Amino acid sequence: MSVTQIAPNEVKEFLISEARLLDERRWEEWLALFAKDGWYWVPIEEKQSNPKTTISLMYDDRKLLETRIRRLAAGSLHSQAPVSRTTRTVDNATIESESNEIITVRSKFFMIEYRRDKQRMFGGTYWHDLRRNSEGFIIVSKKVELVNCDSMMDGLNIPF
Repeated sequence: MSVTQIAPNEVKEFLISEARLLDERRWEEWLALFAKDGWYWVPIEEKQSNPKTTISLMYDDRKLLETRIRRLAAGSLHSQAPVSRTTRTVDNATIESESNEIITVRSKFFMIEYRRDKQRMFGGTYWHDLRRNSEGFIIVSKKVELVNCDSMMDGLNIPF
């Protein structure tokens, strides 16, 4: 499938739906968007190209992602008592490339997290590698480049 056959609005709708699942804490549905060998990564350094060359804010292969989601869904994270409330905006989605059935999408995001009378704001760039499936798209990988990735961070528990 070529990039020209993929409607940019279709990709943007997928990204908005993904953000909605996260904001509504529909963790299992969000996890179901990932491929069985999918991974999720939040680098700690600007322009970090490999999650295995240094530590990361988050780097979850499918198994670790399942563990994170299971703990969030069960409410067993002390750092999420009470749970965070979030709202995300996703925009400026562009299809950057397509090869071997993988569509690379770059978009900008803004997320507000509210918990224990404190509000935090995060922004940056999402990089999604997507593969089309019978229901739309499946996430092969998601990289979250935070604008302030190298600054001091209080605990990060919920996915961006």
